[in-house]
Amino acid sequence: MFDDNKDVLARTIYGEARGEYARQDGGLPALIAIANVIINRAKHKRRFGQTVRDVCLKPYQFSCWLEGDPNRTVIEIISDDNDLFKTCLDVAHRTLHGSWPDLTKGSDHYHADYIAPFWAKGQRCQIKIGRHLFYRLES
Repeated sequence: MFDDNKDVLARTIYGEARGEYARQDGGLPALIAIANVIINRAKHKRRFGQTVRDVCLKPYQFSCWLEGDPNRTVIEIISDDNDLFKTCLDVAHRTLHGSWPDLTKGSDHYHADYIAPFWAKGQRCQIKIGRHLFYRLES
């Protein structure tokens, strides 16, 4: 359905962090950080996927792409006449081209601060941006 790395990355950013954009402790860094994690995962091709698109669409990795998740419908129909999605497209473009720094310190996982996933137990958080905690699990 979505073939372009930039488009799928932007939709994932939008689905995972659009609520963070308006937060004082989130903003643009919250969007960039999600993109950073995806780019960092793309560096581990054998585990997460061969392309950025593969990483984003890999089953059970990003909740916004789960079947039945209400965010999925939103990200499938969003278009670039939405200002925040335009920003996500810009973040995706700049991240794919190495124009943004890695705000996550090499993180390849994250979760919202109001949940406690099993994989985070005993792991050291690299940084918190908005309501997301970021972790580096891969070497």
